[in-house]
Amino acid sequence: MAAPLLLIARYTVKEALRGKFLWLCLLAVCTALGLSALLGQLALTESAATEAALVAASLRLAGVFLLMAFVVTSMAREAADKGLELVLALPLPRAAYLLGKLAGFAALAALPAILFGALTLLWAAPLQSLLWSLSLLAELWIVATFSLLCAASLHNALPALAASAGFYLLARVIDSLQLLAHGSHGAGGAVQRALAAGIDMLALLLPRLDLFARSDWLLYASGNWPALAALAAQTAIYVALLAAAALCDFYRRSVP
Repeated sequence: MAAPLLLIARYTVKEALRGKFLWLCLLAVCTALGLSALLGQLALTESAATEAALVAASLRLAGVFLLMAFVVTSMAREAADKGLELVLALPLPRAAYLLGKLAGFAALAALPAILFGALTLLWAAPLQSLLWSLSLLAELWIVATFSLLCAASLHNALPALAASAGFYLLARVIDSLQLLAHGSHGAGGAVQRALAAGIDMLALLLPRLDLFARSDWLLYASGNWPALAALAAQTAIYVALLAAAALCDFYRRSVP
């Protein structure tokens, strides 16, 4: 199964490069630099730190949504062009196809992680830029796997994109939602406790994406290898679970 898996992964990467994925990443770099330079001039103090934080945050979001959009549209295009049916008509395990696509998306995620991480060398120490890049890569792997699950399950680009974006945004703000739920006090105590319990349950299921690619690592050199190891363990767990869910749904799917 390894040979067809690698072949599908290589085709996926080539498809992205032919689709100008690299040029979109470069456009994101130029846009982030322009916006950060403009807003950095408006900062009264610590303009360099403000510029670095804005660049890191905007590049992180750009990398996430570019990869998310490519995963969903790639799967939707193959389904619309009947390419999926052609692949599955071959003597090829379905797992090889899905894991091959996932491997291609994972390899493609290295492109924005390396490119954006190299740009942060303008403001941060090399070690902190390396840690930030690796944590961004881990975040992109989680996003790509969930987007693949949505694309394979929903069979339509728009709902898959909406679900992927909703997952990402919720995973980014779940810690803040917990603080708000537990820190609010009012008349509706029972309702608030039920809401807080529901948010706590949701937080147990979602990855803590707010801990990935943190700007303070670049600004204050607060990143370290133990923190990255914890993120790597979280990434391994969620990628494995999401890939298993995608495989289960894919094997249940009937392809004419």
